Amino acid sequence: MIEEQTVQLVQQSLTGITDRQINTVLHLMQEGNTVPFIARYRKEMTGSLDEVQIQAIEEAYKRATALQDRKAAVIKSIVEQGALTAKLEQQIQASTKLQDVEDIYLPYKQKRQTKAMVAKSRGLEPFAKWLLAFPNGSLEQEAQKYVDPAKEIATVQDVLDGAHEILAETFSEMAPIRNWVRNFTMRTGTISATVKTKGKELDEKGVYQQYYDFEETVKKMSSTRTLAINRGEKEKILTVKVKVDTDAVLHYFHFKIIDNRPSTEATAFIEDAYEDAYKRFVGPAIEREVRNALTTDAEEKSIKVFGQNLYNLLMQAPIKGKVVLGFDPAYRTGCKLAVVDENGKFLAKAVIYPHKPAPEKKRQEAAPELIALLEKYQVTMIAIGNGTASRQSQQFVAETLKQIKRDVFYVIVNEAGASVYSASQEARDEFPDLHVEQRSAISIARRLQDPLAELVKIDPESVGVGQYQHDLPSKDLSNEVDVVVERAVNQVGVNLNTASYQLLTHISGLSKTIATNIVHYRDENGRYNSRAELKKVPRLGPKAFEQSVGFLRIIGGKNPLDNTDIHPESYPVAKKVLAAAGVTPADLGDAAAVAKIREVPIAPLVSEGVGAETAKDIITSLQNPGRDLRDNMAAPILRQDVLTMEDLKVGMKLEGTVRNVVDFGAFVDIGVKHDGLVHVSKMARKFVRDPKTVVAIGDIVEVWIELVDLARERIQLTMVDPAVS
Repeated sequence: MIEEQTVQLVQQSLTGITDRQINTVLHLMQEGNTVPFIARYRKEMTGSLDEVQIQAIEEAYKRATALQDRKAAVIKSIVEQGALTAKLEQQIQASTKLQDVEDIYLPYKQKRQTKAMVAKSRGLEPFAKWLLAFPNGSLEQEAQKYVDPAKEIATVQDVLDGAHEILAETFSEMAPIRNWVRNFTMRTGTISATVKTKGKELDEKGVYQQYYDFEETVKKMSSTRTLAINRGEKEKILTVKVKVDTDAVLHYFHFKIIDNRPSTEATAFIEDAYEDAYKRFVGPAIEREVRNALTTDAEEKSIKVFGQNLYNLLMQAPIKGKVVLGFDPAYRTGCKLAVVDENGKFLAKAVIYPHKPAPEKKRQEAAPELIALLEKYQVTMIAIGNGTASRQSQQFVAETLKQIKRDVFYVIVNEAGASVYSASQEARDEFPDLHVEQRSAISIARRLQDPLAELVKIDPESVGVGQYQHDLPSKDLSNEVDVVVERAVNQVGVNLNTASYQLLTHISGLSKTIATNIVHYRDENGRYNSRAELKKVPRLGPKAFEQSVGFLRIIGGKNPLDNTDIHPESYPVAKKVLAAAGVTPADLGDAAAVAKIREVPIAPLVSEGVGAETAKDIITSLQNPGRDLRDNMAAPILRQDVLTMEDLKVGMKLEGTVRNVVDFGAFVDIGVKHDGLVHVSKMARKFVRDPKTVVAIGDIVEVWIELVDLARERIQLTMVDPAVS
């Protein structure tokens, strides 16, 4: 049962989504439907919400549920203390933020014994309440009444000290004051970072040099700077503080607690108590909250950056139908080569030694060995990893290709994480007789053929497409990775007869066990000829079939509809469309059939009870059997020559591939050993706030060389043509 108040909380955190859509999505999820399935096959029910919107509803619902659960726990605790009033319960129930609930609960929260609690236990609370009435009488005379050695209150000063502690704690727990100080600090406070006495010694490379004497307003702190100073602080290089106008804060305390009351002995006493409350309790607590809020925000943004970059990396255009040679560069241990066929099947391996310190004889043998492999298997693409010895390997390959009369190209492939996968149990299971480096060469080749299918086998945190990802909460990062990979895999769909179990695991509705069973069934019984055969797979029940089948393709099967993203539940509608077009399923893909299907009207289908969105999707799918969204993405840059940093000149125009996008710019591969940086200020003539609005990983962009620093191995690029004024 979904509570109405929870739905309202969800809607408050989202824009452009109605209560009806939220309720529909939540009920569909409760029935066991996945995000990809809902987005693709339940459009009429949700109003065509996409995966991102549906995911946002799910996340908002989790937050709202956590808030409601916390409210219930807080109310229960206060009830048990016999302190709950109707007004207090109303305040808690009306809270829309977890922090507001915690502020209200603070005075009732069970905590370790404080000095204020000790003073109350000794009977000094009535004296503290007397002070809050701002009496004109003498404090010492009144305090004398509470002196009681039996209660360990031997002097008037003991009474005054106890009352001070009670008042200081009371003021520190006033929710409106804490909330105001929090907002004031977030609005006007600054983050200060300074280098520790021995910080420079620890920071040998000057990584944190820009933060040795740094100050920035809280509201302007970028996620990159927040994570950087956090790391510098953790490494004991930096001291970080939150600064705020203390006079303004204490003025607010005065306004809320004393206001226009006449000055008395009690007034001065209370002023001292609230100043101490801020210094000891409120100030440090709010500083921690502000730092935590900045860190949480920075982590969330960085995780989103990582997720978006990972999505774009996974959605890079595949190189289909090509025999590829994977080239894993190295010096001393030799370059590992692996040839895979058009479907990624391993064909051959070799090791060559084209670079020093290999002996001259082995270096002379390297080119003929490479040519022999290229010719024997008619390789047309070479995928070279971008790791150690990559530049030298590019030069070697470029020179060798000049000896071949037909066209053979090479592509630089980001090999980040390839070694991690190559040493994994999955890689050992697939290639038990190969060395780690040889498996890595196969992975590099397959990354060019189908980045999505290969990259899902690798720990995404190892692919290096984020910023400070190793500092991010691993659980939150893993959740984002799961969501992104699931979205990418299901948007593309997979070939049921070639997909690995790792790839199938990310298909809607399939667990690791079911994915493994699908592959085992294929190995034992041969290729799948229809989607219906999936029902024979052990553990794959009706719900798993319903959720997954639309994302699984069968090429060359019994039913051509099985090579579309049309769900079997809609096959009757698809057949009506084909009948209206005067074509058969066997005609799918034929240009004449596509033209006829395009002309089929939607209205008659809708009048028969089919949703308009579903009808449109079916007609589109029938026009594009076996379609792959990635075919619309920019293809990798094919090279036959090679550049070095020494070849680069300021003003030179080049074409490059975006390898990583961060909040301060993008790193572009221009074919030399090191990627160049396009700072966000160099992406366009107009102001660009977010680089992700301009470029994405895998984009092919035109850049101009702005600076080449050979000593520091840094290249500065611009996407703004310097010749255009």
